[in-house]
Amino acid sequence: MFKSSSLQSRNCANFFFSAMAATAVFKANNGFGVTMINEGCHPMKHRIARYYSNLSTQHLMQRSFGSCNKAYTGLLASKRKVTHPRFILKCTAEVADLKLLNNAPVEEEKVAGEELSRSTLIWRAAKLPMYTVALIPVLVGSAAAYEQSGQFSFWRFLVSLASFVIINVWVNLSNDVYDFDTGADKDKKESVVNLFGSRELINTIAWSLLVIGFSGISCVAAAAASGRSIILAAFSVFCFFLYQCPPFRLSYFGVGEPLLMLAYGPLSTIAFYLLQSRTSELPISGTVVWPSLLIGFTTALILFCSHFHQISGDRAVGKMSPLVRLGTDKGSKVVKFGVVGLYSLVLTLGFLQALPFPSVILGFMTLPVANLVVGFVEENHKDKSKIFMSKYLCVRLHTVFGAALAAGLVITRMLAPAAAKLVL
Repeated sequence: MFKSSSLQSRNCANFFFSAMAATAVFKANNGFGVTMINEGCHPMKHRIARYYSNLSTQHLMQRSFGSCNKAYTGLLASKRKVTHPRFILKCTAEVADLKLLNNAPVEEEKVAGEELSRSTLIWRAAKLPMYTVALIPVLVGSAAAYEQSGQFSFWRFLVSLASFVIINVWVNLSNDVYDFDTGADKDKKESVVNLFGSRELINTIAWSLLVIGFSGISCVAAAAASGRSIILAAFSVFCFFLYQCPPFRLSYFGVGEPLLMLAYGPLSTIAFYLLQSRTSELPISGTVVWPSLLIGFTTALILFCSHFHQISGDRAVGKMSPLVRLGTDKGSKVVKFGVVGLYSLVLTLGFLQALPFPSVILGFMTLPVANLVVGFVEENHKDKSKIFMSKYLCVRLHTVFGAALAAGLVITRMLAPAAAKLVL
C-alpha cells in the first residue's frame, strides 16, 4: 500500500534532489572535462611547437621554431643551471626535423626530474570519474522503482550505492593485479600494483572489498525481501569475474564490451530497482528494462574508447580488444554509428511509448555531449597523446545521459496525477 501523500511528496523530493545533485557534481570540471580538453588538445599545424618549463616555477612557457610540413609537439623541461636554454631547444628542434624528414616516429622528450608526482599517479590510479558506472545503475533503477510504485527508500539507495562502489573498487584493483600478471601493465606507472609494489596485498584487499560490497547488497535485499535482486547482483559480479579474472579473462578475447553492457545494464539496474520493493516485490517491466539497456550501452562505450591508446600494448600481450582487431579508423566509425544508434533507439522507444516522454526529451538534451565524443574521436583517433581523453568524455556522456533518464522517470511520476485529471 502507498504511504500518505505528504510522505510521498517528501520521498519524491528526496529522490529528485539526489538525481539532480549527481548530475551537478559530475558535470563539474574535474580535470577531465571539456575545458581541459579544449585547453590541451588544439594542434599546431605547420609549425614545430616547443613547450618547456623552469622546474623552479609552476608556469609553462611556449616557444616555436621554424616551420615544417608535419605537426609535432614536444615537451622539454629546463633547469636554471642551464645557461643557454635557447641553444638546447634549437638543437632539439633540428633533431626533430631530421626525424620527420626520415619519416621516423618522433617520441616525446623526457628529461630527468620531469616524472609525474606520486600524488598525481595515485589520483590517476583511483579513477574517480569512472565510478559513475556505479552511480548510474543505482540512480536509474531507483528512479524506475519510484515511477512504478511512488515509493523510495533513501537509506536503501545510499547503502546500495556504497556497496556497488566498493564492488567496483574490487573490479579496478583485481584488473590491475591480473594485468600485472600478464605483463599488460608492465609500463603503466599508475597501476596500483606498480605504485605500491605488492601484488599479493592488493589482491587480498580487492577480494576483501568484494565480500564487503556484496554483503551490503545482501542486507538490502533481505530488507526488501527480494530474492531475485540478489540473484541478479550475483550474475553481475560473475560477469565482472569472467571479464578479467583467470582462467577466463574474456576481455582478452574482445568480448569485454557485451559483458560489461550486461553487467552494468540489465543485471545491475534491475537488481537495484527490485531493492526498492516494499510490501511486495516490484514487477519487472519495460519501465526499467529499456533504460537499463540504454545505460548498459553507454557503459560499453566507455570501455570501447579506453582501448584507443592501448592498442600496441594490448597486441603485445595478446589482448585482442575490438580496436586491436578493427584499428582506430574503423573504431572511430563504430563510435559514431553507436552514438547515432543510441539516440535513434531513444526516439523509437519514445514513439512506441516504451520510454516516458520526459526521459526522451531530457535524453535528447544530452546530444551536445554525444556530439563532442564523436567529433573528438574522429579528429584524434590516431593521436595516442590525445585520444586517451575520449574515455573521460564517454564518462561524461554516460553520467548526464543516465541522470537525464532518471530525472525523466521521476518527473513522469510527479506529473501522473495531473495527467490522470486531464484524462478524466
